[in-house]
Amino acid sequence: MRDIAIIGAGDLGGALAHTLARSDAVAVVRLVDESGRVAEGKALDLMQTAPVEGFATQLSGSTDLVTAGGASVIVVADRAGGVEWDGEEGMRLLGRLRQIAPEAIILCAGASQHDLVDRGVRELHLDPRRIFGTAPEALAAGARGLVALALNSSPRDVALTIVGNPPHHTIIPWDDAALGGMALVRLIDEPMRRRLAARIPALWPPGPLALAAVAARAICAISGRTRAVVSCFVAPEAAARHRSRTAALPVRLGPRGVELVIVPPLSVVDRVALDNALLL
Repeated sequence: MRDIAIIGAGDLGGALAHTLARSDAVAVVRLVDESGRVAEGKALDLMQTAPVEGFATQLSGSTDLVTAGGASVIVVADRAGGVEWDGEEGMRLLGRLRQIAPEAIILCAGASQHDLVDRGVRELHLDPRRIFGTAPEALAAGARGLVALALNSSPRDVALTIVGNPPHHTIIPWDDAALGGMALVRLIDEPMRRRLAARIPALWPPGPLALAAVAARAICAISGRTRAVVSCFVAPEAAARHRSRTAALPVRLGPRGVELVIVPPLSVVDRVALDNALLL
């Protein structure tokens, strides 16, 4: 993948630009923020670290949104000052991006951008495969950390995702979770699972570094560098849109955006909870 544009040079946007540059996952990162020369300054700072950190990614900063026009993926992050794009301002931004880059994948990286994904599909008629939010994966990473701590293990060994609408409708598919290939339901009893599930919503919203890390992971999946499954805010298909809303579900990403939405095995109770979370 050649070109990524990040809209907003706040903490999240800057952290994502740095993460992508260090990984050499893309050839060009364009940081765009209409607030003065913040984006240009951050891009210059990052470029000066290239000889030390050994990356070849080209970074640039701009105040002109039009410079995002040639990007394969456009990331909606946070403006300088740390305020995420959302609400009516976020919708106006999506409308401009639709005109500037109609074929680009739009990745909403912020924790408050669930409604931006939902309204972008419903009101602006964006393709639901080409707009999604990655914040749920950051919460899933935190959940893996809590489980690993409870079992005195490493988060790398924990396979676990989340579904629903965090933080208030966060559902953990325990039947599909594992530690080192062993089913978690055999390792953690029901009272412990309930206690862990009660603590996980308190991890919301994730911080900018966690949000940047999972957005970079999603971009690597889009580019084909990995085949990772990522928990994302995804909008329903047209046939179900009148009765359901955007929710967090595991997805497989590819060059066209969302290639496959995966609904994990759920208990009867969790299935009902997910159905309730999906209802308008």
